Amino acid sequence: MEMIYKGKTKDVYKLENGNVMLKFKDDCTGKDGVFDPGENTVGLTIDGIGKANLETSVYYFEMLKNAGIKTHYVSADIDNATMEVLPATVFGHGLEVICRLVATGSFIRRYGEYIEDGTALEGGYVECTFKNDAKGDPLVTGEGLAALGVMTPDLFESMKEQTLKITKIVADDLKTIGLDLWDIKFEFGYNNGEVILIDEIASGNMRVYKGDTIVEPVELTKLILNR
Repeated sequence: MEMIYKGKTKDVYKLENGNVMLKFKDDCTGKDGVFDPGENTVGLTIDGIGKANLETSVYYFEMLKNAGIKTHYVSADIDNATMEVLPATVFGHGLEVICRLVATGSFIRRYGEYIEDGTALEGGYVECTFKNDAKGDPLVTGEGLAALGVMTPDLFESMKEQTLKITKIVADDLKTIGLDLWDIKFEFGYNNGEVILIDEIASGNMRVYKGDTIVEPVELTKLILNR
């Protein structure tokens, strides 16, 4: 298969049928060996996290399908840690969308003089960053995306609306097992004239707490799937 893209946590291949295959890896974003979904570099490797992220993604993609939300998900092979997806055009050179329900991580590093770590962000706060390791994944506004010709205001509003809706679905599901979603990271693409969720909905891309303790990705997957 032809490799299209080599990413931090997964590699992307082109399939003969025109679809795309994602190969999940055991690498996680973080810093100095500490997991942090808000970081833009691989900080640690966790044995089995690739399959764990895939299983979690399949679980939530199926949930979104039942909720009438379109994604790029087609099928998955858990044993080989691969997922077949529809092709989609990324925005710019890649755009990450973060929905924050609680102020923490890089949000506090940027704005800590105005808000305390652990403060709830009512209704959710959506922010976007360009995927650019050399520049530290710079933040960009909806107006900035339009000015740069990356995304129209209408497409941005669609992406923001979907982000808030999907985040609520995930957060509500986690609540049923006594867990609190603090923030989550998504990617969206352009497919047949509309914005759809792409990439993954993985335990490695969300920050979840049980009481005052953060739940590590592998343990989070166990809690999500073995209820």
